[in-house]
Amino acid sequence: MSKANKRERQRENREKRREFEGKIQRRQRLMKTARTFAIIAVPVLIVGVVLNLNNSSDDTSTGSDSKSCAEVKTPPAKKVSLDAPTDTLDVNQSYTATIDTSCGTIAVDLAAQSYPVSVNNFVYLANQKFYDDLAVVRAAKNFVIQTGSPTQTSSGGPGYSVAAEVPTVEPYYPAGTVAWAKSGAEPAGTAGSQFFIVTGNAPLPADYAVIGTVSKGLNVARNIEKLAPKSGDGALTRPVVMKKVTITTGAIPPATTP
Repeated sequence: MSKANKRERQRENREKRREFEGKIQRRQRLMKTARTFAIIAVPVLIVGVVLNLNNSSDDTSTGSDSKSCAEVKTPPAKKVSLDAPTDTLDVNQSYTATIDTSCGTIAVDLAAQSYPVSVNNFVYLANQKFYDDLAVVRAAKNFVIQTGSPTQTSSGGPGYSVAAEVPTVEPYYPAGTVAWAKSGAEPAGTAGSQFFIVTGNAPLPADYAVIGTVSKGLNVARNIEKLAPKSGDGALTRPVVMKKVTITTGAIPPATTP
């Protein structure tokens, strides 16, 4: 091979090498760009998800339905010390409680036949006007709202407690159940004045005495639940007041035959 041909062959090889190396560099740049996009895009996606979750949480805690609640202030604490009830209910009568709140009205069918001691205590307190102007002291997301404390806090009671009946059939506390609140240290069935309304899923043990079941206005209780704090359980983000509880009685409807 002549020197001229050899130099030409070397030149062609250098050109091919530069072309090949150029392709590799372009591919590397493209891969680097793709990796950079992926690194940036994932945090952006995560931020978007977090923002959506935060917005969802905010909607849950202050939901638009809660705007139907009247603007109220938490009433002052009451000094109350009552004796336990001595009168008993007429179990041949039906009992209904109408709970008038600053967010609307909740009607409760009181289960006097199944839980006479429990219902007797509730009716006694309501007829004493004990529940007038008491704040809803707790809201837990998809769980319960709680009220009935004269101190306007999550502690406080009427000055006594009674041993009431607990449920025996599962599910013990389906949505709409109204039951007595108690501390974990108190015996099962202890009833004072604080009670809760189940608004969602309540997989509780059968420790809490049942009062009755919401017949109308469960949506009102759920709107109040939307005022739960961002932590999910605690004092409401704005005051809600139970203005009064009214008890009405009537004849028990005759049993229907299938």
